[in-house]
Amino acid sequence: MTTMTKPLPKGKRHRLDKPELLAPAGSLEKLKFAVHYGADAVYIGGQKYGLRSNADNFSLEEMREGVEFARRYGAKVFVATNIYAHNEDIEGLGEYLCGLRDVGVAAIIAADPVVIETAQRLTPELEVHLSTQQSTMNWRAVQFWKEQGLPRVVLARETSFEDIAEIKAHVDIELEVFVHGAMCSSYSGRCVLSNHFTDRDSNRGGCCQSCRWKYELQREGAPALEEAGDAFTMGSKDLCMIEHLPQLIELGIDSFKIEGRMKSVHYVASVVNAYRQAIDAYFADPEGYKLKPEWREEIDKAANRPLNTGFFLDEPGAEAHIYEPEEKKAPYDFAGVVLDYDSATGTAIVQQRNHFRPGQEVEFFGPGGTFFKQTIGEIFSEEGERLDAARHPLQRLRIRTDRPVKPMDMMRKRI
Repeated sequence: MTTMTKPLPKGKRHRLDKPELLAPAGSLEKLKFAVHYGADAVYIGGQKYGLRSNADNFSLEEMREGVEFARRYGAKVFVATNIYAHNEDIEGLGEYLCGLRDVGVAAIIAADPVVIETAQRLTPELEVHLSTQQSTMNWRAVQFWKEQGLPRVVLARETSFEDIAEIKAHVDIELEVFVHGAMCSSYSGRCVLSNHFTDRDSNRGGCCQSCRWKYELQREGAPALEEAGDAFTMGSKDLCMIEHLPQLIELGIDSFKIEGRMKSVHYVASVVNAYRQAIDAYFADPEGYKLKPEWREEIDKAANRPLNTGFFLDEPGAEAHIYEPEEKKAPYDFAGVVLDYDSATGTAIVQQRNHFRPGQEVEFFGPGGTFFKQTIGEIFSEEGERLDAARHPLQRLRIRTDRPVKPMDMMRKRI
């Protein structure tokens, strides 16, 4: 990764005592794993007004259960209501926001002024955080939103370290930035390719991720590339700032946001686990802090695409995009999750998530970086039948583990 070549100016130190680790949760299960693995807050989508219409999304009852679970860990739940509303979207908005307030949601993430104004008028108990969809990159814009009564701004992903320092020096407000996950190839998500290709509006929750499709370049109806079968994408590499957490902390960032409501439970748990350990280690000993290789390795075990530092350090060039047909980078598959453990017999009940078999090496891991490898021995059904493999999704199985494990520990296998 690129390293910084000059010291950054210090911004005002208006911020939370420790930066909030904000994780994505595309489903109730992902919410529980994100919080269990160390998130201070999670952001979710309801069944209206969000930008991830293809995620599982939450009913109000699921939100209530998620809020109750998060509170047991001292965590908060935010709801993305960040569409750009059309006239037909306005009806029912107030009722929906009142429902969010009533189930205990802490904040909404909004971009459209009509959503912001309605929330401030009808549900003042809900904090309103300005969405990154507003492409906010300068201190005067941040000051404007502060004057509108917003306590937090989610900065545009195109904002640099220098931009953030200047904003912090001028405006006394909470700042949230994306530190990990997918980057949009368009400017702060303002893309219309999806609209043109599939009639799915990316700014109303329907993005089909057309930048990651395979394309052929043609000239006058004939292939322009050397080989007719060649194809390319327009997708960008994913963002990863774990190697630069000290700089982010010293700038006074209040919330470190991970992208990925559409990602797997394994991805969310692995990435949150790594950032949680890094943040806590820095605050335990700022002067002696060093990035541990296993934190980056943990991220690599779940990463789907190559990683870079986005716009933080410099302007990305052609090397920040994935022009070759995309290859999956993650070397591990999520194999199972621990449901229970019998210390007397050393046997765990594991819910299968991907195929595994006796004789295969797997790795167990849990919150705080605890992990160990072992070879799978005999596999039994919950009823005691010996099996030659774990073949059936969500099947509950009994296996012996070399060390004690806990519910919600995870098991993965090398691909």
